[in-house]
Amino acid sequence: MFRPKLITLLETYNRSTLAADVGAGITVGIIALPLAMAFAIASGLPPERGLFTAIVAGFLISLLGGSRVQIGGPTGAFVVLVAGIMAQYGYNGLVACMLMAGVLLILFGIFRLGGLIRFIPFPVTTGFTTGIAVVIFSTQIKDLLGLQMEAVPADFIPKWAAIFQALETVSPAAALLGVGAILIISASRRWCPRVPGMLIAMLVTTAAATLFHLDVETIGSRFGDLPRMLPAPGLPDLGISDFRNLVAPAFTVAMLAAIESLLSATVADGMIGGKHRPNTELIAQGIANLGSAFFGGIPATGAIARTAANVKSGARSPLAGIIHAITLALVLLLFAPLAKQVPLAALAGILVVVAWNMSERHHFMAILKGPRSDRLVLGLTFLLTVLIDLTVAVEVGIVLSALLFIRRMSEIANVSVITDAVIGDVDSAEDPQAFALREVPKGVEVYEIEGPFFFGMVDTFWNTLGRINKNIRVLILRTRNVPAIDATGLHNLQQLHLQCRKQGTQLVFSGVNKQPRQVFEKSGFLGDVGTENFCPSIDTALERANQLIRS
Repeated sequence: MFRPKLITLLETYNRSTLAADVGAGITVGIIALPLAMAFAIASGLPPERGLFTAIVAGFLISLLGGSRVQIGGPTGAFVVLVAGIMAQYGYNGLVACMLMAGVLLILFGIFRLGGLIRFIPFPVTTGFTTGIAVVIFSTQIKDLLGLQMEAVPADFIPKWAAIFQALETVSPAAALLGVGAILIISASRRWCPRVPGMLIAMLVTTAAATLFHLDVETIGSRFGDLPRMLPAPGLPDLGISDFRNLVAPAFTVAMLAAIESLLSATVADGMIGGKHRPNTELIAQGIANLGSAFFGGIPATGAIARTAANVKSGARSPLAGIIHAITLALVLLLFAPLAKQVPLAALAGILVVVAWNMSERHHFMAILKGPRSDRLVLGLTFLLTVLIDLTVAVEVGIVLSALLFIRRMSEIANVSVITDAVIGDVDSAEDPQAFALREVPKGVEVYEIEGPFFFGMVDTFWNTLGRINKNIRVLILRTRNVPAIDATGLHNLQQLHLQCRKQGTQLVFSGVNKQPRQVFEKSGFLGDVGTENFCPSIDTALERANQLIRS
């Protein structure tokens, strides 16, 4: 359940692996520097909060995680959610949310839910990821263009209305730096992919703003100087109401952290040919978020882009992620005074690139060409993320996907009478278990249930079996194609059994599979019907029916 990859890999660690991990860790630490600050600012917090998160959470995720090359820290996926929590509850509320989310993530791992979380429907993850990208882009327009706006509305449509009204206040210098940052990143990715384009963009734009004395807003002008070390661990004063009001957002933070981290670990597995430990990873993510809360950080998870950069830089073990955290700590110690000169327009340009990269536009368009139900889930999740709230979007998207799945399963499940099956049917002749090759005694009816017998097919069941002929002596239920049954299905079979008893009809089962039989045994239904009336095949069921008729 909990076995960190680092412990396993240290058994075969050597100098060449160490050299590769140190090089990769330093590279990713440099890449993470502008992103950590940008994500914090976009979330409505000072830039150092992002650095604290990348250092503390990044260290703990690599130290305790279940992935060989995972890089953890603040990510774009949390920007919208954290900004919403900050606007409504402040930083104390965010800390309470992180504490609950951390505990939830640990419980996810303890109860071995790592494999289940990966079953979140793809249209849901694509919908909210694309929605987050759109919202991040909209939040960066003010700083990207240097607009003079006293207060930016939180809601999407009013926000864009206010932006259009303020377009006449565009700062040419800020717009030049912001667009320049985007162009530098794009050019570096095309012609020098190994160069950390985001860091280069931040350094070039900062140098330009300083050398030419451009009148643009910087980190220092808005937030002041950055601290040169981590704060002492501690928590703000929290009340019971802080936790009670934030249960739903905390659950969303936990789910988002779990989904993003396991998705990132899966991507890394594909790149290195490895296999991560999902439950260990979830426990590490929970501990990391608790640690981030104690050191004044923000929510953290596995970062797909930084993890990929880690792999491409030659990382071979979690030590690379630890080196990445140490690199950021050294940068904070040695270069914090210089960070105040970074233009906010440059960081906004970096986040615009991040939003474009995480927009999932190709997947979005592909799903729009798919089944109508998937298009509905995608569109609704996307619109709710953009117009309402990410928490609502995730909850509604998952519930709607579940309902649509239930409908699909109920459509493929079926109950049919097969007593009068046509003798000589081609398929029947090829199938030795085919009912058409058997002779059914008089007074016996045979019905076949196909598909999982769950609450979604109750109507189908009773529409077919609701009116049993009172002259039927034996009713055979053939269940060879029923892989599973739930409590509702069991209850309906119990009701059918009672109805048969009142009418003097004996119920016989044929071909009961492992899971349904276990349910019948534990509930006592097997004993109520009689173990002798559960037959392994249709032949033995028909023999049993003959015995009952003759008795």
